[in-house]
Amino acid sequence: MKLRLDPSRESWMRVAETRAVMKALCTGGGDARFVGGAVRNALLGLHVHDIDIATPLLPDEVVRRLKACRIRAIPTGIEHGTVTAVVGGRSFEITTLRRDVETDGRHAVVAFSDSWKEDASRRDFTINALYASPDGEVFDYFKGLADLGARKIRFIGDPVARIREDYLRILRLFRFHAWYGHGALNEQALRAAQAERAGLGRLSGERIQKELLRLLEAESPCATLRVMAQTGILQEIIPGEAHLESLERLVAIDNLENDALLRLVALLQRESGVAATVGERLKLSGADRDRVVDLVGAREEISPGMPLRALRKLLYHLGAHRVRDRIFLRWSEDPNVSQDKGWRDLLEVAESWIIPEFPLSGRDVLAAGIPAGPRVGAILSQIEADWIESDFAADRISLLGRLDAIAQTSSN
Repeated sequence: MKLRLDPSRESWMRVAETRAVMKALCTGGGDARFVGGAVRNALLGLHVHDIDIATPLLPDEVVRRLKACRIRAIPTGIEHGTVTAVVGGRSFEITTLRRDVETDGRHAVVAFSDSWKEDASRRDFTINALYASPDGEVFDYFKGLADLGARKIRFIGDPVARIREDYLRILRLFRFHAWYGHGALNEQALRAAQAERAGLGRLSGERIQKELLRLLEAESPCATLRVMAQTGILQEIIPGEAHLESLERLVAIDNLENDALLRLVALLQRESGVAATVGERLKLSGADRDRVVDLVGAREEISPGMPLRALRKLLYHLGAHRVRDRIFLRWSEDPNVSQDKGWRDLLEVAESWIIPEFPLSGRDVLAAGIPAGPRVGAILSQIEADWIESDFAADRISLLGRLDAIAQTSSN
């Protein structure tokens, strides 16, 4: 008996947008199947994010059929057989069955095919080479169902050959193991990844970034990262010895919905130049680079039992988000679990304290009779500093009194 997904229980299969795309592809002798992550996740009972579709139809015919059904067709990678269908605000990546003609470790030249097994044979892992028809019948050409049941990540065919087709598959091996694997990594796959790790240097930073951050988002990525470090693969991506113990503690304590960037910082050496090196290697966005540089270079004293007024001062100067990041990082560096309550107390203050707004402005200084110029800012900064040192206790009236006293002294 063949395994089937039940469309009545799989909302992603039965929604109008999905049915419209499959109807366009399958009407009049066409054929199409769901493939990859959607099928894998559905079989595991996990949420389905992206919906990829495979078809023997040639790209031009895919576009023609979609347009005939008034579905927007975008030729996102048409030279490789990929068309993106957009309907009702949802996107579906549709790819013609294909085989690799030539690969260089980064890119592939493909030829279109009408063989489902041939298409499956060019995919990376057995659990990603599962297909499902619109009515839910599952097609498995390389024992992917058995591997999925055993939570094993196994290459299709020779691991070395598959890695040399695209060196990103080294990182995908570890990412998929962190998300879906149980137990030890497949020995053949691990040996191949270690032997071919120098090929990671041929990949763009953007591709490496995507895989590494997705790995770090896994519920428990530490065991996988430890294997990467032991095999020298992690060192190909980030400089220096990774702080795996800090990451393990951060994973155990964080409640940030698996903040991949904060986890990345926990791994890094707190040395000058490390943040810039990582930002450039991974081609991080400007905002992400700024966050990494800020945290790697952070030197503020934060510890359980610190005076709350000192914490509030930090919150005022840095903002809640930056202080929260620092608390988590310092906490991850503290092996003393008896201090956990103290760290949680700091975190609670950082998340709940409403940062006050300084009650005065430059207009108040001018109104007090101070002439426009650099002295306006200097006086304002002086009063603000005193206000901060008072633990923000003085109200606007008190501060205006302080301003008047300074103005009178200046006029004498």
